[in-house]
Amino acid sequence: MGKGSFGGIKIRHLYKIFGPGAETHLEAVKNGLSKSELNDRFGHVLGLKDINIEMPSGSIQVIMGLSGSGKSTLIRHINRLIDPTDGEVLVDGADVVKMNAKELREFRRHQTAMVFQKFALLPHRNVIDNTLYGLDVQGIPRSKSVDIGMRWLERVGLKGFEKKYPNQLSGGMQQRVGLARALSNDAPVLLMDEAYSALDPLIRMDMQTVLLDIQKEIKKTIVFITHDLDEALRLGDQIAILRDGEVIQQGSSQDIVLRPANDYIANFVKEVNRSRVIHVEAVMTPVATGQPFNGASITVGSTIEDAIKVMTANEAKELFVLGQSGEAIGKVDLQTLASAVVSTD
Repeated sequence: MGKGSFGGIKIRHLYKIFGPGAETHLEAVKNGLSKSELNDRFGHVLGLKDINIEMPSGSIQVIMGLSGSGKSTLIRHINRLIDPTDGEVLVDGADVVKMNAKELREFRRHQTAMVFQKFALLPHRNVIDNTLYGLDVQGIPRSKSVDIGMRWLERVGLKGFEKKYPNQLSGGMQQRVGLARALSNDAPVLLMDEAYSALDPLIRMDMQTVLLDIQKEIKKTIVFITHDLDEALRLGDQIAILRDGEVIQQGSSQDIVLRPANDYIANFVKEVNRSRVIHVEAVMTPVATGQPFNGASITVGSTIEDAIKVMTANEAKELFVLGQSGEAIGKVDLQTLASAVVSTD
C-alpha cells in the first residue's frame, strides 16, 4: 500500500459496555441511560458512548482525557484488542469490527504498530533485536531487516546502542527503542497509548520533538493518547477530549483554547500558555488580496510567541501575515497579540 493511498480512520457510533449482559443494555444507553445508572442498576460499566471521530490520513490525532475517561479503551478498539458492543471502526475503508481472525492478524501485523507507556521491551533481546521483533514475526529475513532497524535506531538517536540490553538503558532510551520498533514495521497507523507519560518532563519534551520531526518525514496516521493538555496541544493536528466515555469537544488546538465547549474544558485550558498555541491567523485583521506590503512579516501557522519575537527583533509596530505563496493575507499589532494571550475568563 502506498503511503499516499491510505484513507485514514473513521470511528462511527462506537459503544462499549463492560459486563456479561452488555448487548441487553445497549438500547437503554442509546436512549439516555447514564453511566452511573448503568452501574448502579445493572452492575455494568459504560466505557464508550457514541464516539464519532474522523482521523485524516497522515495527521496526529490526540485523544485526551483524565483517568477513567475511556481514552485507552478507545485506542484499543482501533486494532481490536477490545471488541465493541456496537459501532464501526473503519481503517483505510475496512471495518476492523467485521474482520475474521486471519484478517485481523494480518491487519495487526501490517497496518498498525503500537508504542506502549511501559516500553514493553523484551529483556533478553538487545536493542537491535527488540527493534526487529515485528519484522521477525512477519518472517522478513535478517539480511533485509537489519538495515531497516539500524536506520530507525539512528533516526531516534540510538546509533551505537544496538548491542545494549534494555536494563542498560534509561527510560527515555527504552522508549526510543519502542518507537524505532514501531517505525520499523512501516505500518500506516501508529498507536501511542500514554507513550511518554512515564518519562521525566525534559525527556518527555525531547521525545515529543523526536516524534514531530519524524512525522514531517513519514506522515503516518498517529493516534496519541495522553492526559496532559500541554502534550496534546503540542502534538495534535486534531484533539478529541473525552469525559466519562463521551467526546465532549474535538477540533484543532486553536479550537480547544479559543472556543472551549463548556466549563470543564475551560478549566483545562485556563492555565495554558496561549502564546505557544494560538496561531497568528486566528487573531489577524485580514487585508485585501494582493495588497502590497513592506515591513516585518511572519508566515501563516506561526504562533503568537513567534510573532512577538519577530516584532521585538525588528522594533515593528505591526506584522504582516503571509500565506503559503508569500502574499499578505492579514496583519497583527502588539495590542491584538497581547489581548489574545490573556484568557477572557
